[in-house]
Amino acid sequence: MLRTPVSERRLDILEWLKDPAAHFPSQRRRAPGEDGVTADAVAAKLGVRRQVADTHLELLTDIGLLRAKRIRRRTYYRRDEVRIAEVARMFEKGW
Repeated sequence: MLRTPVSERRLDILEWLKDPAAHFPSQRRRAPGEDGVTADAVAAKLGVRRQVADTHLELLTDIGLLRAKRIRRRTYYRRDEVRIAEVARMFEKGW
């Protein structure tokens, strides 16, 4: 995780997913945050192509900061608050 380059976009995504309802419009039949947010919604918010958003979301998922949930043909992403708290504690200890 520490070898992953820091990206302002990834930090923005993590911040937005703290309160998805405030940052993303409703997605089809689901309210944002219920199961998470789709890559399409993140791409629209970032103003980039979906493939770019997928790359950021997959990286955040791979390092454990996001959880992915597949529902039908879409994948929804949400923060893993437990993992984020663990990482924050490691840095607070001066790791």
